[in-house]
Amino acid sequence: MSDDVRLRAVGEADLEVFLAQEHDPEAVRRSKFPPREREAFMTHWKTRVLGDPTVLVRAVIVGGELAGNIVSWWEQERRFTGYWFGRAFWGRGIGSTAMTLFLQEEKTRPLYADPYIGNTGSVRLLEKCGFQRTGTIMHGENEHVMLVLSES
Repeated sequence: MSDDVRLRAVGEADLEVFLAQEHDPEAVRRSKFPPREREAFMTHWKTRVLGDPTVLVRAVIVGGELAGNIVSWWEQERRFTGYWFGRAFWGRGIGSTAMTLFLQEEKTRPLYADPYIGNTGSVRLLEKCGFQRTGTIMHGENEHVMLVLSES
């Protein structure tokens, strides 16, 4: 499989793959993000992601395969980014390459991210892309690293 990484618009046909990726038990363990049931997942994606013009979302394609997605959205006054990749695409530098491409489109700075503190691969990916640690926050009982990408 080629590791040629590109981004494209997300279509509704991509959602089934994203749903399966969100339900991967190892991804759930690493992210501390509880997977949504199918109907809730589809509603969230169709209304709050694809249906919100302020959200920027891209499918990540690797060697012609749908590897995952990267998204940015507003939470009050802060713009956040997040991503989800299928397990077959972990640990190969694909996430860093995809985020670098995404950051060429997503121009808002500062840009925030808050991965689970134990998800060292995700934290490392963001730091490789220029995000800096600013502290930690709690989501429920789980500690997350707050990272910010400031203007250069």
